[in-house]
Amino acid sequence: MRAMILAAGMGTRLKPFTDAHPKALFVVNGKTLLEHSIDHLKTAGIKDVIVNVHHFAGQIINYLKQHNNFGLQISISDETGELLETGGGLKKTGWFFQECRCAVIRNVDIFSDLNLLELSGYHLMNDAIVTLAVRNRETSRYLLFDDHMQLCGWENRKSGERRITRNSPSFQPFAFSGIQVINPDVFPLITEEGKFSLTDLYLRLAREQKILGYLEEGNIWEDMGKMKN
Repeated sequence: MRAMILAAGMGTRLKPFTDAHPKALFVVNGKTLLEHSIDHLKTAGIKDVIVNVHHFAGQIINYLKQHNNFGLQISISDETGELLETGGGLKKTGWFFQECRCAVIRNVDIFSDLNLLELSGYHLMNDAIVTLAVRNRETSRYLLFDDHMQLCGWENRKSGERRITRNSPSFQPFAFSGIQVINPDVFPLITEEGKFSLTDLYLRLAREQKILGYLEEGNIWEDMGKMKN
């Protein structure tokens, strides 16, 4: 199993730190967000990781070199020319995942002790193209699932916008946890070009593909991309 850490974002919620640094190098409890993410991947025995970079990319590259990649094989997906957002960033790394059955994709600013082996096991057992870790927590934007935890839509409760891609008698709203598992077979299905979001991609694919939610409860989780947190 391989993994990707999404670390290219501008980190505007962590200003003023991100005026001069990438959010991946923000320190919480004596470790950078990037090291916390790497430690989490290590709990699943993952040794091959790719990290996408854009904002102060050189600082991340130098940091990894200085720490000998924390004992892992780490590749860099360079987005310094153009920030590709989550979807475009994932698409660019398709070559990295060609020879694995499933891959963990993880936001750098999420602190979690979610059992990644259980998540990937659920993903493989259900033969999903994508499995999204979700929580029952308060947020402004929700993913909508049917009774079988198949992705059906998305809604923004602040703006009132709602997008439904699969019909269901009822919808269960859950918040995305910033951690997911993908089947590399998803890459040939990505027809979008340039910069685009994974949410838009998954809503399109959910019409015909099995994109599941994995409800995580009881574990530690925090969005560390917010200064107040």
